[in-house]
Amino acid sequence: MFTDPVDCYAYSYDNSRNFRPPIAVVFPLTAEEVQAVVRLCNEHKVPLVPRGRGTGTAGGSVPEQGGVALSLERMNRILSIDPDNRMAIVEPGVLNQELQDAIRPQGFFWPPDPSSAPYCSVGGNLATCAAGPHAVKYGVARDHILGLKAVTGSGDLIKTGCYTTKGVVGYDLTRLIVGSEGTLAVIIEATLKLTPLPRAVGGLTAQYRDTTSCAHAIAAIMAQSFVPSALEFLDNNALNLIRNRHPGMLPEDMRALLMIEVDGSEQEIAEARAAILKACEVDGLIEAKEAHDTKSLWAARKALSPLLRDIAPKKINEDVAVPVSRLPELLGGIEKLATQYQVANVNFGHAGNGNIHVNLLVNPDNPEEMQRAEKCLDEVFSLVLGLDGTLSGEHGVGMAKRPFVDREIDAVTLDFMRNIKRTFDPANILNPGKLFPAVGH
Repeated sequence: MFTDPVDCYAYSYDNSRNFRPPIAVVFPLTAEEVQAVVRLCNEHKVPLVPRGRGTGTAGGSVPEQGGVALSLERMNRILSIDPDNRMAIVEPGVLNQELQDAIRPQGFFWPPDPSSAPYCSVGGNLATCAAGPHAVKYGVARDHILGLKAVTGSGDLIKTGCYTTKGVVGYDLTRLIVGSEGTLAVIIEATLKLTPLPRAVGGLTAQYRDTTSCAHAIAAIMAQSFVPSALEFLDNNALNLIRNRHPGMLPEDMRALLMIEVDGSEQEIAEARAAILKACEVDGLIEAKEAHDTKSLWAARKALSPLLRDIAPKKINEDVAVPVSRLPELLGGIEKLATQYQVANVNFGHAGNGNIHVNLLVNPDNPEEMQRAEKCLDEVFSLVLGLDGTLSGEHGVGMAKRPFVDREIDAVTLDFMRNIKRTFDPANILNPGKLFPAVGH
């Protein structure tokens, strides 16, 4: 356990850059130790914040009200891999990439694959219902879990789900806990559903003269019968970041890019490639072609987030999502708002799910610029909700989106959710204050 403020400092923030120091950091190794810590905090009404590796961008693991940070990083065992039943049982501290490396020789992968896969934990992936580029075909974390063991806010150990892919006995508490950001229970063990590795993978790129044309192509791709295994969008400002680091890599007249992956048998890939290339042929297309070096493409895509700091020291990073058919309106609207408020803006993301990472790039030491950015963000959220979208596709709510939640969820439903929280956590010690706006907000 850490109690020295210097030792605790590393557990006072996540990738949202919000800082709130805990009074202590605890590193349990067993379910019994988790229960003991929860019960002690419950008895003394001390806030307790479950934590993975702190890679989240919404402030979900920040100990906002102080208290104890419950780091699960040392509960990092892969307990079993069962290829016959396509399952693995893991503790929450196992890194996503460690899991992938362990199951790949058996011929499997676990589809959630965020950019932070080498550093983020499976427990954190489940807490936020993480996704990544391959969610367009394979779904999100909630779609790849069969059951959990978790400790409630009262210190009770509960077991959810079952060891089969079908099971309808009782309420589906597994899917309720996944995505709850540590506000309902502390995940201590997860039974994961594994997916066979595809026999082959193929890549495509499509270059466009403007964002609107590209958005129409995305809708056309998702309207045809072959589902890409990944469909990533990069706007011109994102492309400029890559151009600055890798001169000559990208054509200068390209203003938007689609990076497309298809998988399956060689015949399936050939058929999918032909159908998707046809769908790419909208007005504004410069060139659509097969990509032979997919590894370098994905490396460039995954390097985008760190490169944003080349433009400004702070990014306001929102992972909004809209129906795919509304992407032209979303992307066009964001460009207009960024121009109106004179805020640097870079957009990229998982276009096949309508999930766009909107990055407003600002200098936090410039109050006037920050004020403009906040007004711009407010209107971006209004735009998203007006297009039947959602404020978060995969990052979660945490602290960052909390003030806006009641725009998406009505008061009656929010009260119902708060009652669920009270059932799991009567003393409100688990990650208190997260997810929901204050009553009366």
